[in-house]
Amino acid sequence: MKTESVRIQWKMGAPRKSKIGLYQDLVVGRPGFWALLKYELVQLLCTNVTGALGLWLRSRLYPKLLKRCGRGVVFGLNTILRHPNKIELGDNVVVDDNCLLDAKGSDNAGIKLGDNVFIGRNTILSCKNGDIVLGDRVNIGFNCEIFSGSRVEVGAGTLLAAYTYLIGGDHVADLDEDIVHSGSTSQGITVGEDAWFGAGAKVLDGVKIGAHSIIGTGAVVTKDIPEYSIAVGLPAKVVRDRRAGKPASTS
Repeated sequence: MKTESVRIQWKMGAPRKSKIGLYQDLVVGRPGFWALLKYELVQLLCTNVTGALGLWLRSRLYPKLLKRCGRGVVFGLNTILRHPNKIELGDNVVVDDNCLLDAKGSDNAGIKLGDNVFIGRNTILSCKNGDIVLGDRVNIGFNCEIFSGSRVEVGAGTLLAAYTYLIGGDHVADLDEDIVHSGSTSQGITVGEDAWFGAGAKVLDGVKIGAHSIIGTGAVVTKDIPEYSIAVGLPAKVVRDRRAGKPASTS
């Protein structure tokens, strides 16, 4: 389990830092004038450019900010990159309009997407000194969020329908402190390959979802789910094993 004594934003943004220094810590991810200038120029020249011209400009300029960018990657309108030097994209990745890829952290690896990954519009991949790893062919619907305070890993071929949240972190409930001052913990989330999350499903920190499982619409997963399971409800309970239609073990 990973523990942060304070919010990463506060740790990285010491009061004695200038506003430009704080901005570089939180957004750019690298110190120095040239790193800041490069980031600002790329964002200015193509982030909000519409149509085919915008798609072409982003395909040419965004890779210059990234740690790695494969072939055939598409960046939609108003795609926002934070700490882009810690973002790796495989071949034929599609990032739809209004998405945020935030690899923020002081000592994390960041965000890594495999080949043929699709990120639906308005979706947020957010690191708080954690890592997010999506396998090949992962498909994320619109308005989803994946948050990581340690490590969130999603196996190949997994589908997240709209409004699905993977919440890889939690706050420390200290009665002697405001909740915003109490720090946070993270055990991470692991999702096996070929899983399917219905619209509005939520997965809480510390959970492992087995391969080939189905999580029902609106379910809230608070404990591990075995592979090939169908789980529904709040909290989610296993109701069936996908193999041969037999009742599933809920142990």
